[in-house]
Amino acid sequence: MNQLKHLSAICARRRAAFSRQLGEITALIPAGAPSPKNYPANTWPYRPSSHFLFLIGEGIEGAWLVVDQQQATLFARAPDPDDALWHGATEPLEALGERLGIAVRPLADLEAALAGRRIGLLKAQDPVTLARGEALVGAGERAEADRVVAIAMIEGRLRHDEGAIAGLRRAAEATVAAHLAGMAHSAPGVGEWVIAAEMIAALGRRQCGTAYGPIVSVHGEVLHNHHHHNVAQAGDLLLADVGAETPGGWAGDVTRTWPISGRYSPTQKAIYEVVLASQIAAIDQVRVGVRYRDVHLTAGRVLAEGLVDLGILRGDVDGLVEDDVHALFFPHGVGHIIGLDVHDMEDLGDAAGYAPGRLRSERFGLGFLRLDRDLEAGMAVTIEPGFYQVPAILDDPARVAVAGDRLNREILAKFSDVRGIRIEDDVLVTEGDPEVLTEAAPKSVEAVEAAVGAARS
Repeated sequence: MNQLKHLSAICARRRAAFSRQLGEITALIPAGAPSPKNYPANTWPYRPSSHFLFLIGEGIEGAWLVVDQQQATLFARAPDPDDALWHGATEPLEALGERLGIAVRPLADLEAALAGRRIGLLKAQDPVTLARGEALVGAGERAEADRVVAIAMIEGRLRHDEGAIAGLRRAAEATVAAHLAGMAHSAPGVGEWVIAAEMIAALGRRQCGTAYGPIVSVHGEVLHNHHHHNVAQAGDLLLADVGAETPGGWAGDVTRTWPISGRYSPTQKAIYEVVLASQIAAIDQVRVGVRYRDVHLTAGRVLAEGLVDLGILRGDVDGLVEDDVHALFFPHGVGHIIGLDVHDMEDLGDAAGYAPGRLRSERFGLGFLRLDRDLEAGMAVTIEPGFYQVPAILDDPARVAVAGDRLNREILAKFSDVRGIRIEDDVLVTEGDPEVLTEAAPKSVEAVEAAVGAARS
């Protein structure tokens, strides 16, 4: 079976499983459309809806997928005579349907085909498609129908099938290559923008784009820092959070933190090894039946233990974690699910990341946790603990009051050359040991130091 037929068969199985959960509901799923930058013909790059990609396997601008318990039908724009002039030959609808293995009808038939049905809509992100979807389904009592469709989609995407795992492996391979390129081209005096460009180029050479805005910064204490305007200097740590997106939409998500000079200082090495121990311990917990919240707490506990050993924190480790003292340095969750989106299905809200009956905690150390499910084989998650000296946290008396005398600022001051360290990998849950899809990206102290500046040696 060739690759296209294999993907068509996988998507057909996904649609069949999805349809069985709909009951009397008809699901309406948009492919989405490009959004204009500043005038209609100048658009941002088109990125199809991930839900559409999951069920069809490719993006078709402006198309809509209609699924009920009996069948799935794709409604797409018929080729326009002018298409050949501006865009090249356009595939006839009949040929499109044969290639995808699905019934295809002209887009003009969509409104009539929906008449009289109870419809649940998966909303698009672009405003034009969003408005069109709302117009098609109307403003009636839709909440329950929308919920049924969303839950059916979550159920299908939460555990990855063979096609999805192949996509994640391809994204992981390209992501690793990007990090190797970033390390290799790092040296004192090199701009963050140059390192970022080398990493993005490595993705492009593998026919991949970026799954999210790359973070390549010597200011790793800014968690989502998308500025690349600093010149890296000797003594700086560079935090790079960069992930590939494959042509099929599958995401990679890796963070590494390396010394621009090629050697960690003693203080940088000490903190780095604490974060690494936290990550390794958390990865070891990625097993069937383990609650992801407990994976997060494992990472926090190992981090707190390491900070106690360094003298930065004082006291009982369990008490430090229970009081969220460790979260002064590790304020975010340990990771999230990953798939066709880097934060997979977060457009569907906490229904995707949180198991039924579980709600986000109000605790500082747990409130940003994006996932609270019991792990199952086929799930893919990121594991990304970190240590950050965030002025907005550490300089806020109200926030640090919980630490009391358990925070030793005199010792902490000795680690002033550590702004932020994060170490992140993509991990597949299996029936046995966790599989680190991105394990080829260097992360031991010795491996990272050997990789930095390799292109200049």
